[in-house]
Amino acid sequence: MIMYYNKNGDNMKVLCIGNAAFDITTPVDQYPIENSKNRVQERIECGGGPAGNAAYLLGKWGIDTYFAGVVGNDYYGNQIIKEYQEVNVNIDYLEVRDDHITPSSYIICNRINGSRTILTYRPNSLNMNVVDINIKPDIILLDGQEYEMSKKVLTDNPHAISIIDAGRDKKEVVALCYMVDYVVCSLAFSEAVSHIKIIDNDSLSKALKYLTNTFHNKVIITLEDKGCAYYENNKMIIIPTIKVKTVDSTGAGDIFHGAFVYGLTKKWPLSKILRFANIAGAMSVTRIGGRNSIFTLQEMEEVFNEFE
Repeated sequence: MIMYYNKNGDNMKVLCIGNAAFDITTPVDQYPIENSKNRVQERIECGGGPAGNAAYLLGKWGIDTYFAGVVGNDYYGNQIIKEYQEVNVNIDYLEVRDDHITPSSYIICNRINGSRTILTYRPNSLNMNVVDINIKPDIILLDGQEYEMSKKVLTDNPHAISIIDAGRDKKEVVALCYMVDYVVCSLAFSEAVSHIKIIDNDSLSKALKYLTNTFHNKVIITLEDKGCAYYENNKMIIIPTIKVKTVDSTGAGDIFHGAFVYGLTKKWPLSKILRFANIAGAMSVTRIGGRNSIFTLQEMEEVFNEFE
């Protein structure tokens, strides 16, 4: 059974650092033809960003969560703030800037095959100021967007459990991978850093071993609809996921990372954490929109216990 957060009990503090964006999703029945005009019937809006979505999930699931990042002093920024407040995420370290607009993503979601095409705008100069964090987090989740701030927080909190959502092989993300306890990475990141094309279990095992030996920590490779893989006692273990009909895969990785952190707060064994995170990510693709795809803990329990 899933253990629910008791507000009167001992609760771990989680600090999420990274990208806060605003997503505008347009579902279509087929991908638009270039140089054509198309009328759509739906427009789904919500906050986004890898660490941003994970923080929202953790707040929604009752975890004592803080988010550090930066938004503009505009409509999108205000909506992101409102969403965090609705799920009790502490935003003392969310910087609001008058000189930039909030990052935004425009997402075309093909509901026939579940694919999504994302166009993201984020000014290169938009980075939060490096400030002191006046809490002692038990767990730190990074997405690599705020490199200087992330490095400072990791240095200041050496005893915290640390995780990076490694989606892209940017040099800042790779540098942070050496500093954390868990590297939870995508297939694209794994292939780019290991220089191994993952086509079967043998190549997956080689890439996983390479990354583990390189970063000297626990590496988990997410495999989309095939689950995830990690090394235990010098042996690769694949944790499968559940089969679902994909409608929109936006935010599935972010939700996986948020659920992974949730499992850490409950001190579950890693295999259980990964089964739980797999299910959260899989369930999310059955709904349109990133944060709209975060199921309640009660809904998670029903599905999780069915496959436990």
